[in-house]
Amino acid sequence: MSATSAHNPMRDVAYVAVFAALIIVFAFFTIPGAAGVPIVLQNAIVILTGLVLGPKRGTAAAVLFLLLGLLGFPVLAGGRSLLSALAGPTVGYIVGYVISAFVAGAIAYQAKSASSRYLLLIVGAFAGLAVQYACGVVGLMLVASMDLVGALGVQVPFLIPDAVKVAIMVAIASGVHAAFPDLMQRK
Repeated sequence: MSATSAHNPMRDVAYVAVFAALIIVFAFFTIPGAAGVPIVLQNAIVILTGLVLGPKRGTAAAVLFLLLGLLGFPVLAGGRSLLSALAGPTVGYIVGYVISAFVAGAIAYQAKSASSRYLLLIVGAFAGLAVQYACGVVGLMLVASMDLVGALGVQVPFLIPDAVKVAIMVAIASGVHAAFPDLMQRK
């Protein structure tokens, strides 16, 4: 292992902080959605975080984002804090962000070669999105008192925009890993 690829805990902290900041920044790009759930770029950045940083650092960035929101910082769409969203219809999606970053990173970081990396980035990204949807459905059922069919129906308007966003995140993650091949070596 070269000196430049040696594990550096401070670098990991910096990656986590930068990606937590990216998650927050992209909360401010929203389009009104369905059932009080806006179309945001934030969910795609959470997936990108897992794809680029892997399961441990990606999850740490998502947790840091949530902790800042719990402290009252405006980390969500519309400049809301997490406290204001806990009782709302988006709570399941927000909780799903942490699991999503982990799942996307865990799958992506299984790549053993450049040729398998792209496929695993795709699988990881869409698995991360599926986790967000599943958690969102549960949240809608619990908080908005929807039945399963109604909660699943809320997802429909998001399918195409989210697929496009996730495809872009895969392309970005692939480019990052091509430019920084040692990134996956530091799990």
